[in-house]
Amino acid sequence: MGRVRRTHRAAALVTLLGTLFVLLLGGATSVSAHSAVRNTDPREGSVLQSAPREVTMTFTESVGITDDSLRVLSPENRRVNAGDTEHVPGSSDKVRVRLRDGLPDGTFTVAWRVVSADSHPISGAFTFSIGEPSETTAAISAEPAVNPASGALYDIARYAAYAAVALLIGVAVFVLACRPPSPEPLRGLVRAGWWTLLGTTVVLVLLRGPYERGTGPSTLLDPALIENTLTTRPGWALLARLVLLAGAAVFLVRTEAALRRSGSAGPAPAPAPVVLAVGGFLAVALAGTWAVAEHASAGIQVPVAMTSTVLHLLAMAVWLGGLGALLTALHRSETPLPADTVHRFSRLAFISVTVLVLTGVYQSWRGLGSWDAVFGTSYGRILVAKVCTVVLLLAAAGFSRRWTASLTTDDVARRPSKVRVPAMAGAPGDATSETTSETASDATSDTAPKKADRADAGGEGQGPDTPDTGEGGPSAGEEAGARHRQLRRSVLAEVVVGVAVLVVTTVLTGTQPGRAELETAAAAETTAGGAGGAPTASTTLIPFDVGTPGGHGKVQIVLEPGRVGENTVEAVVIGPDGGIATVPEIRLSFTLKAQKIGPIDAKLTDQGGYWGTRSLNLPLAGTWTMKVTIRTSDIDQVSETRQVKIAR
Repeated sequence: MGRVRRTHRAAALVTLLGTLFVLLLGGATSVSAHSAVRNTDPREGSVLQSAPREVTMTFTESVGITDDSLRVLSPENRRVNAGDTEHVPGSSDKVRVRLRDGLPDGTFTVAWRVVSADSHPISGAFTFSIGEPSETTAAISAEPAVNPASGALYDIARYAAYAAVALLIGVAVFVLACRPPSPEPLRGLVRAGWWTLLGTTVVLVLLRGPYERGTGPSTLLDPALIENTLTTRPGWALLARLVLLAGAAVFLVRTEAALRRSGSAGPAPAPAPVVLAVGGFLAVALAGTWAVAEHASAGIQVPVAMTSTVLHLLAMAVWLGGLGALLTALHRSETPLPADTVHRFSRLAFISVTVLVLTGVYQSWRGLGSWDAVFGTSYGRILVAKVCTVVLLLAAAGFSRRWTASLTTDDVARRPSKVRVPAMAGAPGDATSETTSETASDATSDTAPKKADRADAGGEGQGPDTPDTGEGGPSAGEEAGARHRQLRRSVLAEVVVGVAVLVVTTVLTGTQPGRAELETAAAAETTAGGAGGAPTASTTLIPFDVGTPGGHGKVQIVLEPGRVGENTVEAVVIGPDGGIATVPEIRLSFTLKAQKIGPIDAKLTDQGGYWGTRSLNLPLAGTWTMKVTIRTSDIDQVSETRQVKIAR
């Protein structure tokens, strides 16, 4: 019991240190897992003297494209592409589209949508002008990166796939490693996990095309989209998952047959090395189909990140899937679950928690990398929520470990140990015979006469062999039953919180990492200029969230030329779906605290798709505090601040 308590304390200490390490991150370089825009030509907000021949975008990593990934729209919302979007030869991170000849003066909008190397569609928009800026109606009609219906169905399938792989791997490991007396109550869980994972994988193959292209579920069976999916890395990963599931089916059938044969002869034996090797390979390979298609496949330290992701997913599956198996075995087994089985799972859970903490700390550092990303990005806030749910899960696990320790102690106390005592006179066979320690103890204990006295006084039906339950106290069997019930309750609580952890984890894998979000903002703060010291432009991308459904997104502020004197401002709102959105009002002000100047109201007005002004006058150079207020309804608004440098 003391060893189990020490194990639980060690797990709590590791988790605490891991959580503190996550929350105290800082100083890491800004490298993303999602792709971000590194540069554009023409630059954002630039004013050109003549029309360009093409538009080129450079990203921080390789991206996947479609024919219409770049759409260039005139001020009248007419498409001016002269061909399909293509990669710049020899550069998978650069894309371009050629433009028609004879473009008129005015402000042009470039709406773009690509698929980053970690398989998530990303989108955005920027503007440039020919001659001089003008009003435009193009921004309102920009399409979202992901169709809401297709995105919702895709996310549901992803959630179900995570739950299914946890069930499949976790229950299988529980049967092979913890060796319950009868695996029969768990057969249904394994089959449910296998069939659910098979079904969700097929659904994901069909939904991948609409998800990437931003089309609705009506294009689910479009042959062209399915063919395109099967030529991409996410498509290859899903096909590999289907092949591995076929192998897993053969493995499970053969293993189940072997367990049935061995089960009739006594307790389940330890699995053969070949079974562990084949099962381990299938589990690692299944986990790898997630790693090659998500955040781990892009960004920094890809080999280490993919290894960490595989271990993290396997540890999650063993722990949460094993909890489901333990809960089912406790409720459905015809005989009480032996303490040895529960204790084996307790040790297995401790190993899983240790792996989860170590890999989780690394992935958190890789996904965040700075203080600002913890509470300043969606990824950071979701990660904090995950840490909180994991702490709750560990608290529930602590109660389970306590009842496990009690069961193990009781089982050891009740287990008879054989000793050698002299044989009775005249007994056949050896001069000595084996008897249990309890029998030997009763033969020499002073309590034997007392038991005989109680038997004489107890009336008929109670002999000296009747178990002594004390004066009105519960019997050993009743105490064990009570402990089993407490264990079932605590394991049920673990399962409920574990499901919440699984949901938060799935949401986290579909969220842009904090590093990427901060890099997107940093990459957007670019300058544009021509020969001979032409004016430049600075761009700032600011995430916001008013706290209402759909009330979050980003506001892109272009300040031109970003120097002392008169400046032009353009503010574009990018909605939660990645498309250009309209809001009732945007207010913008600038303050130079060092010189006690401001706030200076930019006095933005609605320009038909974006908010702007051409008469913002900033009198001094320095680092100004820019405060933007976005109002999304009559009563809902939020303010954000950023530092911008104004040159001389």
